[in-house]
Amino acid sequence: MSGENRAMLVLNAGSSSIKFELYTVVDEDRIITDEDLEQRFEGQVEGIGTAPRLIARDPDGHILIDERWAPGPPGTNHQVALKRLTTWIDDNLGDAQLIGVGHRVVHGGPVYSTPVVITPEVLEVLRTYISLAPLHQPHSLAAIEAILYTRPDLLQVACFDTAFHRNHPIVADQYAIPREYYEQGVRRYGFHGLSYAYIAHVLPIVAPDLSEGRVVVAHLGSGASMCAMKARQSIDSTMGFSALDGLPMGTRSGNIDPGVLLYWIQELGMDVKQVETLLYRQSGLLGLSGVSNDMRLLEHSDDPNAAEAIDYFIYRINRELGALAAALGGLDGLIFTAGIGENSAMVRERVCTLATWMGIELDEVANLHRAKSNRCISTDGSAVQVWIIPTDEEKMIALDTLRAVIPGAQ
Repeated sequence: MSGENRAMLVLNAGSSSIKFELYTVVDEDRIITDEDLEQRFEGQVEGIGTAPRLIARDPDGHILIDERWAPGPPGTNHQVALKRLTTWIDDNLGDAQLIGVGHRVVHGGPVYSTPVVITPEVLEVLRTYISLAPLHQPHSLAAIEAILYTRPDLLQVACFDTAFHRNHPIVADQYAIPREYYEQGVRRYGFHGLSYAYIAHVLPIVAPDLSEGRVVVAHLGSGASMCAMKARQSIDSTMGFSALDGLPMGTRSGNIDPGVLLYWIQELGMDVKQVETLLYRQSGLLGLSGVSNDMRLLEHSDDPNAAEAIDYFIYRINRELGALAAALGGLDGLIFTAGIGENSAMVRERVCTLATWMGIELDEVANLHRAKSNRCISTDGSAVQVWIIPTDEEKMIALDTLRAVIPGAQ
């Protein structure tokens, strides 16, 4: 079958929604590049569990389908949602054939450092990591199981948010606890690896003079982290054992003294579920501000607590920037990506202003430009280059899935 008659589906499943992108395979060369994939459409199934809705758009934003169906068992689970989605895809592919599905899976544990073709054995291992990523892992697995049931003919590939960081030096991987726990899997995994892998993938093209240098990438969104890269390899990350660590996020706490957890449990009588809910769903920007977890709303709020939440967010970014630059032995580039990183000129400006001691000089005009594109926002005289590079985790998943589908591809 020729390349143009093949298609690849990418799924990013949550508890009540499944985001998807469909790519046409343009070429079948064994060396896989961006040019081998062409986006056909994207969309999501939302309202799973309540009022399901399937919506898809072409690359120009034109709506191809906007369909709702009646809720009610079993009409709202992942299996039924994916059956409807794949049926619609099959009906709209023309001569093309769907040959594979790539999944974003948050946690690959200590076992998986590269994308892996899903087998019953792999699925069983991934189930053991549910407790390590309770907000994400169950939904990814639900989507995988649904495809196994509805379309067992399709090859599925798991692409992990932890994989990019699995070659950390040992000192960046450990906690100062008895070694037996490290062997049991208690270690610093790091997350947002698909986003960082994409930035590393495009860096030689976008900013070739940084590709072999010392770079900190700030993935700032509802989930937020930072990664230190040297020659496009992860050296350290702000996230550790779980996606709670490091920076404050939309509703997640970020770094917190473990003694606080002991205090909540021992002195206040909170149980594990209450602590989990507080740390994952009620903290971060939402908890600090009492207003919202959305940076856009906080920026326009008159509430002093909203301003304080932003101050804390900026402070922690800059503290981690200094720490990661120390881990790298210096800094050649700072890259902003993800929702806040790509869209908030205010956050970028404040981070760079506090980092002038590192030699960063921001080009204010370039920073305020609203184009969604790769662009340098530092001055020509800046000792550290500062860039905005929009991330594309779905494209990274599609590339990795295509490599898995085509024997001998790289």
